[in-house]
Amino acid sequence: MVAVRIKKGQLKIQQMAFMLVAVFFLFILAGMFFLSINLYNLKKTAVNLEEQNSMLLASKLANSPEFSCGNSFGGSRLNCIDFDKVISLNDRREDYEEFWGVAKIEIRKIFPEDNSICTKDNYPECGIITILDRKVNTLPASPNFVSLCRKEANERMLYDKCELAMLLITSEDKT
Repeated sequence: MVAVRIKKGQLKIQQMAFMLVAVFFLFILAGMFFLSINLYNLKKTAVNLEEQNSMLLASKLANSPEFSCGNSFGGSRLNCIDFDKVISLNDRREDYEEFWGVAKIEIRKIFPEDNSICTKDNYPECGIITILDRKVNTLPASPNFVSLCRKEANERMLYDKCELAMLLITSEDKT
């Protein structure tokens, strides 16, 4: 009779141990679920911040001394890119590789549309100029509409020619 009571007591202890292990695993699963949701939201927030940073950088770059028209086109213009400066900057792209902290900077003419890559040989009859391309995993590009201006001459005078373009800034995908 004593042996039977010991077995019942051992069975109760085993049941309690299994219940504690099951509750422990339940809390671990709940914690992992909670952490996975928080990590997903954190990743989503990081991507949104990178895109927002790219959009702000696009506006900032269009008005930076390396790109902006300045006073060379009859007064200060916002979101005006000097095509001549950008073409000359394109030859020194290695010097600026880490300067802006983005993966890719590209300017595309919208009107008149032209899909040829800009070089000194085909300037200004081109439509796409890539200032920086680090060839890494990237997020979607953040666009900013700009005026792409240059000096042009005809038989009688020198004049400013401005075309509609889009400045595309692409951030690196660090995830």
